[in-house]
Amino acid sequence: MSGHSKWHSIRHKKAAQDAKRGKIFTKIIRELQVAARLGGGDPEANPRLRKAIADAKAVNMPSENIKRAILKGTGQLEGEKFEEVTYEGYGPGGVAIFVEAVTDNKNRTVSELRHIFSKNGGNLGESGCVAWMFKRKGYIVVEKSSASEDDLLEIILEAGAEDLKDDGSNYEIFTSVENFDQVVQALKENNIEYSTAKIGYIPQNYVKVQGKQAQQLLRLMEELEDHDDVQNVWANFDIEEEEIAQYSN
Repeated sequence: MSGHSKWHSIRHKKAAQDAKRGKIFTKIIRELQVAARLGGGDPEANPRLRKAIADAKAVNMPSENIKRAILKGTGQLEGEKFEEVTYEGYGPGGVAIFVEAVTDNKNRTVSELRHIFSKNGGNLGESGCVAWMFKRKGYIVVEKSSASEDDLLEIILEAGAEDLKDDGSNYEIFTSVENFDQVVQALKENNIEYSTAKIGYIPQNYVKVQGKQAQQLLRLMEELEDHDDVQNVWANFDIEEEEIAQYSN
């Protein structure tokens, strides 16, 4: 078991707590702006913006905030100019880490992320050093209590999913980027709740980490994900659920 789904579920719950403090709003507003700038302000014609709006509504972001972010992205309102950037590096145990960020100051961001890596036993690498270990796919996490494996498999395969994996207390669903929306919609139509649904960088191989290195790696992951400029962090760690739960507690 890689424990990835457990980690994503825990971080999803934390995001709900962050929403109460407004912290998650910062990340979603930036995503709304970038999505609107790159694909236009019409969510019907812009899947990325449609997903960002859904994420905003899920944390009860006011409609006015959503609208303002989109207008800033399309240039109809003045605002900061954010751009996408990715960072790559290694964590404790040689775990490959791929970071997606949105920033208005790349020099500041890279300096701060380099510091987070180094103080937690990792190092920020050159562009391309780990990207080859990941493949861009849709990723959805469903708790086992939400559906039986047979029912879930039938629903997602009919909707165009590629694979279903057992990850301890959760199921991990993998889709192509193109079929992601319709798989998510199929889950909704069948009243199957999911804790995570995003398009990201899925590792193609895994590195087993345990004990002190595992705890240090999870601390690195958490500090990276808590950084205001960071949108997502992907890593090829293989950590038992019990160790992840122990860290979270």
